[in-house]
Amino acid sequence: MFDVPNTVLFGAILVASAIPILWWAVSAGAKSPPSMEHRLRVPDSLDLRDIVLQQSAAERVVRPGFSTLAHWARSVSPSGFVDRLERKIGHAGLRSTWPLERTLATKVMLGVGLGLLGVLRWLLDPSSTGLLALAAVLAILGFVLPDMLIGIQGDKRQKEIARSLPDVLDQIMIAVEAGLGFEAALGYVSQDVTTPLAEELSHTLQDIRVGLTRAQAFESLMRRTDVPELRQFVVALQQAEKMGIPIAKVLRIQAAELRVIRRQTAEEDAQKLPVKLIMPLILCILPALIVVVLAPAAFDAIDTFS
Repeated sequence: MFDVPNTVLFGAILVASAIPILWWAVSAGAKSPPSMEHRLRVPDSLDLRDIVLQQSAAERVVRPGFSTLAHWARSVSPSGFVDRLERKIGHAGLRSTWPLERTLATKVMLGVGLGLLGVLRWLLDPSSTGLLALAAVLAILGFVLPDMLIGIQGDKRQKEIARSLPDVLDQIMIAVEAGLGFEAALGYVSQDVTTPLAEELSHTLQDIRVGLTRAQAFESLMRRTDVPELRQFVVALQQAEKMGIPIAKVLRIQAAELRVIRRQTAEEDAQKLPVKLIMPLILCILPALIVVVLAPAAFDAIDTFS
């Protein structure tokens, strides 16, 4: 039996694990999207086999595998876990790029893959029980890592929505006072699709255009974003519609109140900063400062007493 160094063997395992992912990424992007002429052309005969073979390798092989993994993950997940994950994906704005099925499959693949890597490393040294515990930790980490990343992205996106809401309300108010209707003002503001709030307003406007009432569309907006400031604005808007208050007046008042909330939030974060700096100061800066200040005196004392 050949004596292969552990580092080389472990690196080979990592490379072998990365090959299927690399192949899927290349095959998924190799096929260019069909042209409009191709989409509109009616084939002479519809053959299911030809239609399936026209799909890329990712569509024919990887996506069914993702569906199987997602179905298995959904079946073994606790009650309410999948719903919470779907809400997190919506808060992060990843419904199109990372839908629920793809996220569940990725969680399973990362958990099983990292767990197998840990087990293979333990097989190289079975006497070490710590490596087996490391395999379990890696499996758990791989399973929860997508949730952590999605949660971080969702929190960041919610803060961006809350921060930009007063300015967006000012733009809507100016458009309404200039003579535009409320939906037209939403369309004018949502043209800036680079911000998360503009994307959500564009989605809300599409819901209104397909037949939802304004109240239903904004209820859906609150569920998708789960931002307290945005919920406050929607509730005020619904009350204004019921009582017949001009929308421009409501927008002006809400923008002023949300600016006050934004300033108070910034002041609160500034007051929390000294507390957050205590641990870095104690663990990082203070030891180095003690060494720089006290080390010469300690050396002088040692020389004196010796």
